[in-house]
Amino acid sequence: MKYYIAGLALLVSGQVMADAMPAQAYPSCDIQAQRDVKGETGGSIADPLQAHISWRINVLQADISTARKARRLTQAQADRLWQHASQIRGDAAHYVKQQGFLSAAERASFDRALDQLASQLCSKVA
Repeated sequence: MKYYIAGLALLVSGQVMADAMPAQAYPSCDIQAQRDVKGETGGSIADPLQAHISWRINVLQADISTARKARRLTQAQADRLWQHASQIRGDAAHYVKQQGFLSAAERASFDRALDQLASQLCSKVA
């Protein structure tokens, strides 16, 4: 019973913290920092440019989940943003599978698409 009450208290405090998060607390909203990050290769990702895109998508999807939990996004908005990010991940993987690498031009195109998604998210959580 003690563990149940402690867990419930943690859950409630986590919800309160999520509700109080300003837009600056979402890493996806710092677009310049997102563009500068280097992703880590490993597992099924061997291309460093694909790793960058994958890392950005991971951060964006984590922020979407946080915003949804904080009720700053509706489920439909969260689903749409999440699916668009997943589509970008799939497109990047497709290019790498097809060509063996992700070109700098393709990375720039995916970065612009992710910037747009991040802007949509940040405008809703502000």
